[in-house]
Amino acid sequence: MTDASALRAYLVDDEPLALERLRRLLGHFPQLQIIGSATDPAEAVAALNSVEAAIDVLFLDIQMPGMNGFELLARLTVQPFVIFTTAYDQHALRAFETNAIDYLLKPIEPEQLERALKKLGRLRPIAKPEWQNAALPGLLKELTASLREPQPTYPTRIASRVGERISFVVLEDVTHFIAQDKLTFAVVNGKKHNVDQTISDLEHRLDPARFLRIHRSALVNVDWVHEVNSWFAGKVVLTLKDTQHTQLTVARDRVRTLKERLGI
Repeated sequence: MTDASALRAYLVDDEPLALERLRRLLGHFPQLQIIGSATDPAEAVAALNSVEAAIDVLFLDIQMPGMNGFELLARLTVQPFVIFTTAYDQHALRAFETNAIDYLLKPIEPEQLERALKKLGRLRPIAKPEWQNAALPGLLKELTASLREPQPTYPTRIASRVGERISFVVLEDVTHFIAQDKLTFAVVNGKKHNVDQTISDLEHRLDPARFLRIHRSALVNVDWVHEVNSWFAGKVVLTLKDTQHTQLTVARDRVRTLKERLGI
């Protein structure tokens, strides 16, 4: 039987794994009832603008394809309390200008959720439906425009030299880069392609959302990570999706960053 006093929540995140993790974490808070969720912002707008929605709090990602979180809010007929969830801390101050309840950086921890829900519990009884200021529509328009400003561009392929011959390797096919015998290789399905750049150079040149340095001599394409295994003495090993099921060791000082990137 549902508790009539429970807070009704709706969750929006374009990453299914992140959405599932948030749902799992919120399951530990009996004062909250999840009435719906969506990975498609347009679907979320339709659901939230329906008469049946009547939510108390919206857990909302900011950086989403097609429609960012600020634009989603601008399309709602009724503004709910909002708790932003995102991996990008550069949006934090601007997010608070919308009178958001809280701002949670991924990977979200239970302590963060507890803090946010306590804050919501304090504000909810005294706040009115029109709690946002009159300037909110203009602010949301400004924030949406700021997210659409040109973003850094990253290469989509990399040159590989063999003698006098130069070929190009598509970066999305590269499972990882590895340094061996003073040379650097881009690895595609087990085949090594020599590149004239160091691991450190590649770390700074390539898209950080895709390529992550896991060791002083290795840079991995996170899209190719299949499993993360913890072995004895705290050792962490990645298994890739390539046909060789390549395994890469993660340096101790890189484990936390890896887990944050993968949302685990």
